[in-house]
Amino acid sequence: MKKILLSLFLVFTTLAAFTQASDHLTFKGVPIDGTLDEYVAEMKKNGFSYLGTDGGIALLNGDFAGYKDCYLGVSTLKQKDLVHNIVVVFSDKDTWSTLSGNYFNLKDMLIEKYGKPSSASETFDVPSFKLPLDDNDKMYEVKFDNCKYYSIWETDKGAIQLSIEHNGISSCFVQLAYFDKINGEKIKASAIDDL
Repeated sequence: MKKILLSLFLVFTTLAAFTQASDHLTFKGVPIDGTLDEYVAEMKKNGFSYLGTDGGIALLNGDFAGYKDCYLGVSTLKQKDLVHNIVVVFSDKDTWSTLSGNYFNLKDMLIEKYGKPSSASETFDVPSFKLPLDDNDKMYEVKFDNCKYYSIWETDKGAIQLSIEHNGISSCFVQLAYFDKINGEKIKASAIDDL
């Protein structure tokens, strides 16, 4: 009888732990929750190298979703050491075909996992007389903030955003961001308290 009760207790404890963890959006199977140090430790276990922390953002480097040498930013609010946002920055690309290829490959994988995006835009914000754009023109427009390529998945646990981004005119890349709903609301409540 004791063995049965012990077994039932372990089953219910495991289910309770799983249910609690499943309330948060996950990244690499790890719930986006806990302190920055705890989350960094989990990402190290997943093969990422820790590069440092600045302003409540830990920077790591490693492979993700079949892509080499990605940078990972894990964010908290300084006043509240609670992880709520993860950003993956993929390697810089020099051509539109490789940049858009990364974007569409990742989008296809995200659709397979999460379904059709809640919202998306895949356009260039340029006057009609500039159309059609060739590959060089498209890279120019990315560098000057006229590329509006993004897909957003809204889930019960948070949001996931895939986008084509740039850093000045020398760096163009795909970015993937995860926003945990529960901790995002806690961070927002903390910010509202400051007002």
